Amino acid sequence: MKTLGEDFITFEDLPINQKNIESIKKSGAKIGWKLKWFNAVSAILTDEQYQNIIKYDFVEKIEKVIKLNSKKDITEETNLGKVVNTDKTDYNLNYGASLTQNELSDIPIIHDYGFSGEGVLIGILDAGFAWEAHPALQTRKVLAERDFVNGDKNTDDGDASHGTAVFSLIGGFDEGNIIGPAYNAQYVLAKTEYVYTETHTEEDNYVAAMQWMDSIGVDITTTSLGYSEFDDGEGDYTYADMDGKTTIVTQASELAFSRGILTIASAGNFDRDFPNWKHISAPADGFNTIAVGAVSSYGNLASFSLIGPSSDGRIKPEIVAQGVNCYHATAYSNGYGIGSGTSYSAPISAGIVAQLLSAFPYLTNKQMRDIVIKACDSTENPNNQYGYGLLSAKSALEYPNVKLPNADIGEQVSSINRIFIDSSGIVKDSVFILFTLNSQENISRQKMLSLENSIYSAPYYGAIGDTITFWFEYLNSNTSVVRSPKVESYKLVIGQTDVTLGMEDVDNNPISSNFELSQNYPNPFNPLTRFSLTVPETDFITISIYNTLGEKVRTLVSRRLGSGNYNFTWDGSNDFGGKVSSGVYLYAAFSKSNFTSKKMIYLK
Repeated sequence: MKTLGEDFITFEDLPINQKNIESIKKSGAKIGWKLKWFNAVSAILTDEQYQNIIKYDFVEKIEKVIKLNSKKDITEETNLGKVVNTDKTDYNLNYGASLTQNELSDIPIIHDYGFSGEGVLIGILDAGFAWEAHPALQTRKVLAERDFVNGDKNTDDGDASHGTAVFSLIGGFDEGNIIGPAYNAQYVLAKTEYVYTETHTEEDNYVAAMQWMDSIGVDITTTSLGYSEFDDGEGDYTYADMDGKTTIVTQASELAFSRGILTIASAGNFDRDFPNWKHISAPADGFNTIAVGAVSSYGNLASFSLIGPSSDGRIKPEIVAQGVNCYHATAYSNGYGIGSGTSYSAPISAGIVAQLLSAFPYLTNKQMRDIVIKACDSTENPNNQYGYGLLSAKSALEYPNVKLPNADIGEQVSSINRIFIDSSGIVKDSVFILFTLNSQENISRQKMLSLENSIYSAPYYGAIGDTITFWFEYLNSNTSVVRSPKVESYKLVIGQTDVTLGMEDVDNNPISSNFELSQNYPNPFNPLTRFSLTVPETDFITISIYNTLGEKVRTLVSRRLGSGNYNFTWDGSNDFGGKVSSGVYLYAAFSKSNFTSKKMIYLK
């Protein structure tokens, strides 16, 4: 289903020069993984071999592969949340003791609407999987599995307890015991960790596994491994390294995202053996990687859940889900147990994203990430403990999304789509979208087309730079008119290559009397950033972007705008369609009598 990264060739797709590999082999070094994403290999070297190889003209540098110590999960944490809630019996499925963790994020409601990960391919990176004999996993759709520790296809070497629990939390299905959010998804399993000893190769195993999953075409990856402090003598990462670009596992996660994969990682657990480390660990520090913290069934932050911000000041984690007293499959006993850790909140979140993608299979990973953040309960007031809040499957699928035309099949019209969930029922053919164009006073009303599974769709028409403000109305079973959202409105901004969809409180946000330009977000950014301009009165407005030499690289808008608030996006491209270099840029807005500017940082 992955829509990006499968139809074009990039530098990372090119194989490593075989002559260079042979030269390294001739030195006596033992080659491990061939990491084409980084034009590198992992190898076992003696000191003498190191001194010889570093002199080769094709070798830029040799880095010691760090011995990793993944943060251990907590077997139990008492008095933080209930384990089982079987009071709710009116769902279509029997969740047994897994009901609480599912219900906290509104997962059963979405199952009842028919979405359980169908058509979605998920990759799990962990420490092994004993799935073939377990009643909750043996019928799951595993397309491929690979052991990157031992170099074979057997992911169960007797140490698969952790990975088995993770797999069951996202995709398990054993009615009356456990049901995962994405039990109908397809899976690719990778063992990248060896739990008995701490070797020097786990980082490279992780990168090799991500390359493999990308080649298969996974849509989503989830990893419950976090790396920060290591064994004595091996050299620790520092908090400064949690900047989204330093560790190789973070680089691999971000590169996977750039190739169209949505990447999810546990925020990490506080480890009493390393009391000085209290912030997120890699790869959860990635710019686009969704870091997941853990809460109890009452919504309280778990004491072990690592917090943000990233060392460069970004909100981390992005989201939270239940990670305390989670009910999961246990390896080898073919039974069930209870455990706690961000390792368990991450797969639950990944399963919710799979539900979203199964409902709207055209969504890109960028769209999914944006929706996930906006589907949390603290989107307007994020912090570095809970991020943007508790993720809700219901809110994610109810949030409107945009389907852009697929030129390959002759589509020409974009559409706005969403699911309406109302316990009182919705009168058939009563759903309308109401919208205004570019802050005009006249309101247009258009009937939405009813599709399968309570999905409604409406085409929209607009030019680059246009802003469409819209909301929905429908009749419930009591024939009452329902407005959605109740007060605010959605705002769709049409860019040159993409659209931005957010919310605008049109009733409570009067137009400022000042000509104001907001600070862009995110900042630094890659691949996209957003900012807004407040225009107090109708005027001819120009917004341009300049490099530090004062040279104009891009004009975003140059036309007459009425009074209002306008949102803009920039993807790092210049006026000729190419990409600018990493660095500091100035964005400036002009009118006849006003000028304002701010700085932003673009990172490739």
